[in-house]
Amino acid sequence: EVQLVESGGGLVQAGGSLRLSCAASGFTFSSYCMGWFRQAPGEQRQGVALIGSGGSTRYADSVKGRFTISKDNAKNTLYLQMNSLEPEDTASYYCAAGGFCGMPWYETRWYNYWGQGIQVTVSS
Repeated sequence: EVQLVESGGGLVQAGGSLRLSCAASGFTFSSYCMGWFRQAPGEQRQGVALIGSGGSTRYADSVKGRFTISKDNAKNTLYLQMNSLEPEDTASYYCAAGGFCGMPWYETRWYNYWGQGIQVTVSS
């Protein structure tokens, strides 16, 4: 059974940092394209960052220079380091896994598996 379980969310003040983790199981984590998405109430789910099986990365313009995606294949875990957080970053954050990195990378249709989501709230 495929599982993606996010952790590390919470409430933080603007300018602060959080690190999200996503523990993966039930598939060959190292071979998959992994992404982070977020969704605020009333809005569409949007791509935040991508990391390919070889380690290449992509970021949404809104988070470039502030967020860093990484993974540990030995631990089957995906990470999202979020620095200089802004109130606009408030959303539910989801990790996702796709069998290949389709383009454009931020389209949800490329991802087969999704976590349940975790809340990140940034206060001003």
